[in-house]
Amino acid sequence: MEEREYEIDLRELFGIIKKRFWAIMLITVISVGASALVSHFILTPVYETSTTLIVVKSNESDMAIQYNDIILSQKLVKTYGEIVKSRTVAKKVIENLDLSIPPEKLVDKIIVSPVKDTEIISIKVADTDPVLARKIANELAVVFVADIIKIMNVDNVQVIDPAETPKNPIRPKPLLNMAIAGVIGLMIGLGLVFLMEFMDNTIKTSDDIEKHLKLPVLGMIPYSKEHTVKE
Repeated sequence: MEEREYEIDLRELFGIIKKRFWAIMLITVISVGASALVSHFILTPVYETSTTLIVVKSNESDMAIQYNDIILSQKLVKTYGEIVKSRTVAKKVIENLDLSIPPEKLVDKIIVSPVKDTEIISIKVADTDPVLARKIANELAVVFVADIIKIMNVDNVQVIDPAETPKNPIRPKPLLNMAIAGVIGLMIGLGLVFLMEFMDNTIKTSDDIEKHLKLPVLGMIPYSKEHTVKE
């Protein structure tokens, strides 16, 4: 048995979409609604705050910052970033704030990164409690500045901007999630509609006869309820 060949043009595609447009919209609306429900009522908001520190090297003779000192400070930024996320610093922060979490979990909340090609370090802390996020970020800066003197015998780190309590969560983002869910729902709806059309091999119109059976239509008998035979 030979496989049937389908020649689908744009008008036929639009016809399929038009015929089952309600199904596509229903799936899309359900997807957007589910995303809104999850974003607003199920996912826990996460807040992020940050503090910035600067690595400087002072010249005791004339207090002038030389070019080589700037290059050295930029290289130290990466080293200092690893120290900020060390277990030693994390344990002291946990002890000072009386937190009941392991150091590894605290480190997972921290993101340390240099600010482009500068001597500035950005310490970001994310937590479900905005006040706690601010406290952790600021305590990290305090503990790090104190420990760097002991670890590397230098005093060249200063806090520029202390962390503030964040007002808005960084995630979830309901509007973005709903937009993505809408696109995914639309794609799923279209896929199901075309799959249903492909699997439907019933004859409904004269065009279906010519298309699938390759037979010409000689005539059509209209259906009328008045001429139906009653038992």
